[in-house]
Amino acid sequence: MDGRLHAALEARDWDVLARLCKQRLRKNARDLHATRLLGYALDCLGKTEESIEVYRRGALLWPQDAELLINYGNILLNHVRNGEALPILERVCELRPDRAICWLKLAQCCYLMTQHENGLKAAEKALELATDIHERSAALTQKAIHRRELGQVREAVQDCQDAIALTPGEPSNHTNRLLFMLADPTADAADLSQAAREYAAVFEPPLKPGWPDFSDRRGDPWKKLRIGFLSPDFRIHSVMYFVEGLLAQLDRRQFEVFALYLFPRDDYVTERVQNHVDHFVRLAGLSPEQQARAIRDQGIDILVDLAGHTGYNGLLAMAHKAAPIQVSWLGFPATTGLDAVDYKFTDEVTDPPDAADQYTEQLYRLPVFFTCYRPMSRNPLWRYQPRYVVRSTPALENGFVTFGSCNNLGKLTDEVLALWGEILKAVPGSRLLVEGKNLDKPEFAAAYRSRCEGLGLAPHQLDLVALNGDNQYLTYHRIDIALDPFPLTGGTTTFDALWMGLPVVSMIGKSFKSRMGVGMLTHLGRTEWLAETRDDYVQTATALANDIEALNALRLSGRPRLEQSPLMREDIYSHHFGEGLRAMWIQWLAQNHAPASPQAQQEAIGAWLPQMPEEWAQPAAPGVGLAPGHRVSLQDAYQRLQAMLDRAKGEGPVAETTDGQIQSRRWADVTRMAESILDSVPHDPVALTCLAEVELAHGHHDFAVTYLRYATESLQSRG
Repeated sequence: MDGRLHAALEARDWDVLARLCKQRLRKNARDLHATRLLGYALDCLGKTEESIEVYRRGALLWPQDAELLINYGNILLNHVRNGEALPILERVCELRPDRAICWLKLAQCCYLMTQHENGLKAAEKALELATDIHERSAALTQKAIHRRELGQVREAVQDCQDAIALTPGEPSNHTNRLLFMLADPTADAADLSQAAREYAAVFEPPLKPGWPDFSDRRGDPWKKLRIGFLSPDFRIHSVMYFVEGLLAQLDRRQFEVFALYLFPRDDYVTERVQNHVDHFVRLAGLSPEQQARAIRDQGIDILVDLAGHTGYNGLLAMAHKAAPIQVSWLGFPATTGLDAVDYKFTDEVTDPPDAADQYTEQLYRLPVFFTCYRPMSRNPLWRYQPRYVVRSTPALENGFVTFGSCNNLGKLTDEVLALWGEILKAVPGSRLLVEGKNLDKPEFAAAYRSRCEGLGLAPHQLDLVALNGDNQYLTYHRIDIALDPFPLTGGTTTFDALWMGLPVVSMIGKSFKSRMGVGMLTHLGRTEWLAETRDDYVQTATALANDIEALNALRLSGRPRLEQSPLMREDIYSHHFGEGLRAMWIQWLAQNHAPASPQAQQEAIGAWLPQMPEEWAQPAAPGVGLAPGHRVSLQDAYQRLQAMLDRAKGEGPVAETTDGQIQSRRWADVTRMAESILDSVPHDPVALTCLAEVELAHGHHDFAVTYLRYATESLQSRG
């Protein structure tokens, strides 16, 4: 039997291996070797839960078997179940303290658990024990990712460079280096561009000879295009604050929308995405070559990357040229470095006029900000709750001004914190609130305070707040003026602050990563909050702090101004994004029509433009995704909602609830349908009015009034 097991393992015949292991375990349920191999084979077959159950049982039978436990922990890690993996891997390190791989897995596990100090210690132990270049490289990688989260940005970049020197063919080392360079004040746009090109030079040349020419895709310039959005972040992630509205409302007359998912785990945001798109395709666990083949099999015309050089990205699939036209958009504020990526969506402000040399992609500059913000991605209906209403600036009650930042601590370099210390000195009695990971841990918080004190920030002026996802937006009730870090400026956090009414002081940088605040504030019409120099930055913050009444007026008017601006107008943004996709397609057709003649290309485009379908001149009617593959018009959704409401009302009086839970299935159906509409069309007045009816029927008069107020405001804003 051992020979047959070994042969099946060597042949990677997981069905046979699983069957043989089960046969052996039926004869002897305590067969350790068969248990190990069965768990592995089941995981390779994609039977994750069965695999984990086999290992769970094995861990109970053989709690001292390090090999079984590390395989168990590794499978949990691969499926992002770090909380379950942590105690198992800690036990493995106790059993095999002399093995680098054990400490490597523990360091890896600690990352998503935000246990960065423990993760760094484990990585350092792994480096000490490493016996070959691969273990040393992996240990350096783990050191780097934890150091970055602890604010040691330059050291993290150096670790990545050392790892690349050892194993240049390991993609994660390049990805981490580029990601961490963003926050390094010594790394400029040229450095980032060079590092990205070095990444491409390692991985792309061997693949270029195999690129297809996609001649079978050429044809009608006005055909319905298949647009693939490639991302690991169709889940609870900052990317969803910017992509959900586009997925829901990209013009379905022109485009068929595919979500190509790279992450191995779903959550409730993933479920919403599945409703928004026309097709949801899972690519996690496939090799880059397999991912590229799967994308081609879907017939994607334009592939849009939403990750860039971030975790679980699909850039190597793009390096195989998975689609005729490939575009970089969200996730990473610099070039991919790949020749395979044709365009990058940007705008006329965030990327300065002379930015072309920083990119391998051709810049497509939108006439609006490069993306469009939608708040409350985690819980869309919460945006209507009273606790998220903009309040008066806290200085009116406190008697002092609180500056603040809720950005990733990795962005708060020594240079940033020192400048913020100058602001505190310039504004008597002021305070600085910093929200971030691990600040609820006494040792970490004490070390952070000590670091800040060394940079000139008096400890009594510093408020450290632990990051808690449940408090997103609520921390801004404690801050009067938000301070944007540099050179890597805020993205989602800046939008969050603006939506909560706060002014944001931002430094004008020279490249995209340093100009996201410039782009936002320019399109918002608040360029007076932008600073050219360090002195300007201090003066801008000080001027805002010196007039509390004016500060309060800014705060109370901030949200309406943001919501009415192009920064949150999804209808405007989706239109311009769609124009960009169509322009890229027509240009690709023209280049293939006359590859050697730009003039002939322009003549072809000129001949095609009058053929655009006349109905496309009018905005597309909104649609609503009710279930995967089931999309209806907004008017159809209204009719369904009204019918549901009528049926619910026909039940008669509803008992008032005290716990806020809706007991009636029919009233619950109304709520779900209204929420589906609002997921697709935020602030829809019909859906809000129906939610008011639900709350009123259940005796929740305050919530009913709130929904009606928002419905009225929505109608007024539409003119």
